[in-house]
Amino acid sequence: FFFRNMYRVARSTVVTRFVRSKVTTASAVWKGTLKDGEGAMSVGTGAIQGQKYSFPSRFENDNTKTNPEELIGAAHAGCYSMFLSALMSKEGLNPAEVTTTATVTLGDGPALTSIALKNETKCDGINQETFDKLAAEAKANCPITKALAGVGEITLDAKLL
Repeated sequence: FFFRNMYRVARSTVVTRFVRSKVTTASAVWKGTLKDGEGAMSVGTGAIQGQKYSFPSRFENDNTKTNPEELIGAAHAGCYSMFLSALMSKEGLNPAEVTTTATVTLGDGPALTSIALKNETKCDGINQETFDKLAAEAKANCPITKALAGVGEITLDAKLL
């Protein structure tokens, strides 16, 4: 189970307290027909509250609102960055910055056909071989990657700066 394994990673680092499991909530409301309606998404913490989304923001080029795929991308990028940081910390490294962008493609079906993770990491004291190994391990084991196992293809382009 991820949280037990992550706890082992965190326990050997500078992390002094780690939550083994956590339940989070999110909600969405949709009003109207698919093409003419509009919805709003929120998360339990209130960090995202009433974020509007619509058919045009999801399937067309309306960039004034969000869409579920964009939020999945943000979650995946955030999870990957934290997981890579934890793995590096386990190796006694102190990453200065781990930046990840997720490009999510919604294809026919509709279905998520691909997610491309692009990572740039600044960390002193790590060689390229170790970085590549940890970057691949983070991709394979971050909980969001695991949750998205049904996505056609998840790729990683990780770069040590």
